[in-house]
Amino acid sequence: MSDRASLQDDVVFIERPPAGRTRVRVEGRYALASRWNERGERREFACHTVEISCDEIVLTGPVAGPVGERIIGVFDELGQLEGQIVRLVEGGFVMRPSLSKDRRKWLADQIDWLDKHAHFNLPNDRTHKRSVPKVPHSTVLLSDGSMRSCLIIDMSVSGAAVSAEISPQLGDVLAVGKVIGRVVRIFPEGFAVRFIELQHPAALERLLLSA
Repeated sequence: MSDRASLQDDVVFIERPPAGRTRVRVEGRYALASRWNERGERREFACHTVEISCDEIVLTGPVAGPVGERIIGVFDELGQLEGQIVRLVEGGFVMRPSLSKDRRKWLADQIDWLDKHAHFNLPNDRTHKRSVPKVPHSTVLLSDGSMRSCLIIDMSVSGAAVSAEISPQLGDVLAVGKVIGRVVRIFPEGFAVRFIELQHPAALERLLLSA
């Protein structure tokens, strides 16, 4: 059973930002107090913000801890924020940051700035153009037949960057959604998969999000 499925009964569906929260996307990574790798180090997972305020940050990511669990997040433009999970939502969770008076004022200024500027969404310069799926949650099918939930960080016709609660090795063959590929790079919050064959741009998102 996937982490997402096991949390289904506790999920809260959010349709629009409550008063005081800004809908803005900031890329980042996070670690949960209860998640460790085989080397005894905290596991990191990729994420991005959905809505932000100084009181609550809505995050989407591949793994959610229980309500009350401590979380450490590191975000572009925002730096490191620590706090606890206060609520679960579809595809992620809500974090309440612990902030000093000065840090709270700084964060409020950053949120206001981000709300007015979209430069962090400019496309990067890679051989194949990368994009982010509208619904980034998918599954990874491993060679032993097991399936895990994952977050697609970004994707192109030649590959995808993925974050999941697994630790594949370089060269491992797996499928992201229905697309077969090989692990070609490993980084702290996930891994990169190069597809066996180039995919058609029009079908890419549909295939990656299908199990």
